[in-house]
Amino acid sequence: MTLRFIGTTSEHGNCPTLYDVVETGDILVQGKRETDPEHLAQLRDVAEDETFVVVPRELLARFAPKECRCQP
Repeated sequence: MTLRFIGTTSEHGNCPTLYDVVETGDILVQGKRETDPEHLAQLRDVAEDETFVVVPRELLARFAPKECRCQP
C-alpha cells in the first residue's frame, strides 16, 4: 500500500501525523498510544488487533480531509 503524507502539527518530525492510504482512501494516524487505564476501560467493542492513539484536535482541524472517498 502507498501512503501519502497529509500533515503534522509536530515541529520536530515526531507524531502526530496523518497519512492517506492511496489505494483505499483510508486515513492512517500516527500518534502517542493511549495508556490511561480509565480511558481504556471506557472503550467499546475493541478487537484484538486494534489500538488507540491520541489525536490533537488541531491536527484534525488543519489536515483532516473535507470530502469522503467512501465506497458505496
